[in-house]
Amino acid sequence: MVQVPNAQIPGVYHRKIGDIVVTALSDGYLDGTVEVMQNIAPPDAEKILSDAYRPGRRTSVNCYLVYSAGRLALIETGSGDYLLPTAGKLQQNLKAAGVNPADIEAVILTHMHPDHSAGLANPKTGEKFFPNAELIVHQNEPRHWNDDGAMSRADDRAKRLYFAAAREQMAPYHNQMRTFDGAVEVFPGVTSVPLHGHTPGHSGYMIASGGKSLLIWGDIVHVPEVQVPRPEVTMAFDTDPNAAAATRRRIFDQVLADRQLIAGMHVHFPGFAHLVKQGDRYFMLNEPWDQAFGG
Repeated sequence: MVQVPNAQIPGVYHRKIGDIVVTALSDGYLDGTVEVMQNIAPPDAEKILSDAYRPGRRTSVNCYLVYSAGRLALIETGSGDYLLPTAGKLQQNLKAAGVNPADIEAVILTHMHPDHSAGLANPKTGEKFFPNAELIVHQNEPRHWNDDGAMSRADDRAKRLYFAAAREQMAPYHNQMRTFDGAVEVFPGVTSVPLHGHTPGHSGYMIASGGKSLLIWGDIVHVPEVQVPRPEVTMAFDTDPNAAAATRRRIFDQVLADRQLIAGMHVHFPGFAHLVKQGDRYFMLNEPWDQAFGG
């Protein structure tokens, strides 16, 4: 008898950037309402999503392995057990990719929101999921999330899911944490790109090798269908919405001018794409599946 599939294939996709291999890993997805989007009326957001054949605001959550110079890094750790059951799939996809978490030398974060950093450690036991990894993040991130004054001004949800979660997750790595400022090489072939606004230390990472490059731009967009054509649309969880919108426009124009391949944590999996512009409107072109992964 023919066996009917009852589960999706693993969320693993490889892409070569010169001599570096970048592997996209799906942590799953998060569904939510359009009310968290600002500078757009909810019915307008719903119509854009409906016209794009999206049933609602579905946010992909992606992480990326970087194989460079014989070493292995991981950019982002996904949601762990903090958010919806449709996310938190990083560990099973690492296993599917044949990766032992103990072999990861560096965990690099774009910022410390729970869908990016909540997979660092087991919150019940404090056990690190990446026991041999150095945690690398912009200096403004631990500074902000450890700020009791900033936490006191946050609402209850933000106190629990942002401030408390960030503190829980970074604590096991307190003696294995390296912070940076500005544009610096944080791992062989991986250079930080300041993209502040979404959070005080929000950063992208430019991966370059052999004349090829990839910009992993973090949370420049959360809802591509809406925020690419309407970059003025911000999110309720932007720390500085005006700065986030300004950074989005700046990086859109830079990516266009450079014909830069991008990857994003919330670009639909596997999360590689280019931007184009027609008139005054931006469009995202997701890269087609490449069986040879750029070879």
